[in-house]
Amino acid sequence: MKAKKWVSTAVALTLVGSIAAGCGSDDKAATGDNGGTDKANAAKQELRINFNAEPPVLDSSKGTTNAAFTMLNALNEGLYRLDKDGKPQPGLAAAKPEISKDGLVYTIKLRDAKWADGQPVKASDFVYSFQRTLDPSTKAQYNFMTAWIKGGNDIIKAKPEEVEAKKKALGVKAIDEKTLEITLEKPVTFFEDLLAFPIFFPQREDLVTKNGEKYGGDADKIIGAGPFVLKQWNHDQNLVFEKNPNYWDAANVKLEKLTVNIVTDSNSSLNLYETEETDVTNLSSDQFKAKSQTDKENIKVKNELTSMYFMYNQKNKVLANANIRKALTLAVDRDAYVLTLANNGTAAARGLVADGTQDGNKNEFRKTAGDTLPKADPAKAKEYLAAGLKELGIDKLPELKLLGDEQGSGKKSIEFLMGEWEKNLGYKAVGEPVPHKLRVERQNKGDYDIVLALWGADYNDPMTFLDMWVTGSEFNNVYYSNPTYDEKIKAADKEADPAKRSQLLVDAEKILMEDMAVGPVYSRKVPYLVRNTVQGLVLPNYGMEWDVKGVTITEAKK
Repeated sequence: MKAKKWVSTAVALTLVGSIAAGCGSDDKAATGDNGGTDKANAAKQELRINFNAEPPVLDSSKGTTNAAFTMLNALNEGLYRLDKDGKPQPGLAAAKPEISKDGLVYTIKLRDAKWADGQPVKASDFVYSFQRTLDPSTKAQYNFMTAWIKGGNDIIKAKPEEVEAKKKALGVKAIDEKTLEITLEKPVTFFEDLLAFPIFFPQREDLVTKNGEKYGGDADKIIGAGPFVLKQWNHDQNLVFEKNPNYWDAANVKLEKLTVNIVTDSNSSLNLYETEETDVTNLSSDQFKAKSQTDKENIKVKNELTSMYFMYNQKNKVLANANIRKALTLAVDRDAYVLTLANNGTAAARGLVADGTQDGNKNEFRKTAGDTLPKADPAKAKEYLAAGLKELGIDKLPELKLLGDEQGSGKKSIEFLMGEWEKNLGYKAVGEPVPHKLRVERQNKGDYDIVLALWGADYNDPMTFLDMWVTGSEFNNVYYSNPTYDEKIKAADKEADPAKRSQLLVDAEKILMEDMAVGPVYSRKVPYLVRNTVQGLVLPNYGMEWDVKGVTITEAKK
């Protein structure tokens, strides 16, 4: 985000990414064993999977949520798809890119792929997509991600009368119908990985124009070139996909039908699994404990690059005070939280950057940075509260509302965290559990006091968690501003030496935590219950929630 995607705070909360593979034998290696057997061929190739949030829109330029990215990845495809190990494999590209010696120019040959309606996928479809995302009139929150392309920032900052000229100067060109050339502002070592992210998917200009503001809002207003076609979208109920016969790799897609049930209540979700109405569901903490005793062999745990944290709205005079933010953060026993509400490998936060994230210098960031977030300390939290109140000239905190998701464990999370504030600070906040879509809308508009948010990595690098907090960033909905922090992030963005860049990002996180711009709570893992008939499901640690391209349904194991 950067690439960024807002995640649901439900059920151990849901985020990430997964993706399947390229072609031939590589496909099997990338997506799991999807080879056919007599039994597999005999079983009905239909998968039912639960998801705890409705995608607000299926528009790869405008999407910001995990739900949107996951569904887009089923119906469309980028130049590359990530395999089960998180490595990019050719998707709509015919092969790996040819990269210039200076790391700036990517020349990519497209395979003979088709859109779902049979029209050929052209290099110009990518050019249009990138230009549309960058166009200020699109209001794409993820536009900064495509701004790595030369001239991208010029479009974002352009006046209305300058936009078309700036688009023509953008460093992405269709050399011919099957050759795309992308020129970057500076070398980006993980750019090939980024090309698998939905913001870089191709778009059909004729259909975007035809549907206008309704584009991506219903099944008949979106088209892709991916493994599946969206046939039905019954809002707040389900999305029904069918195999795309025009997909370039249709021979390796075994599923004929995919039904995604929107189920916001974790008990209802598990009930659907137990009554054999669905095949895949994620588990709440209590469910994970119970099923670990009775159905352990069908539990799959996804190691996510996802952090949960408090967002403090600094337009609120009280929350603009750093001591108040520190008091609220350090009053929470994060270890108790994960033991009480997760207990599935999820770990108490030690900084904002999620556990497992690489530092860009062949090490894990958390090992490089260490603990940048102090441990919970109720006594210290009280000192911070007293100092903050004195600075503000008030005797007690006014009413503050904690906004969060209502589904899954969302309500319990709100209750637990407010309970910590009441126990350790003597302060009683007001909980505001709302539907995921509304939470994201209000969060993006700054319509909250404190919001319990999650951020899932869009690529495996600390920058995906850190650059969103620079002054004026599209995702800086806490309205934090620190010139020194901005300088560290900008310097890291330009630094070519991996060790120096890593240290700049460590320094930046330390500043962020010293200011307590946000209050980290945990680094997440998500347990899934997957029926033993489902083979080849990918649950990667960033990008999308899951990828079903390589799934095969077999007969039930006895």
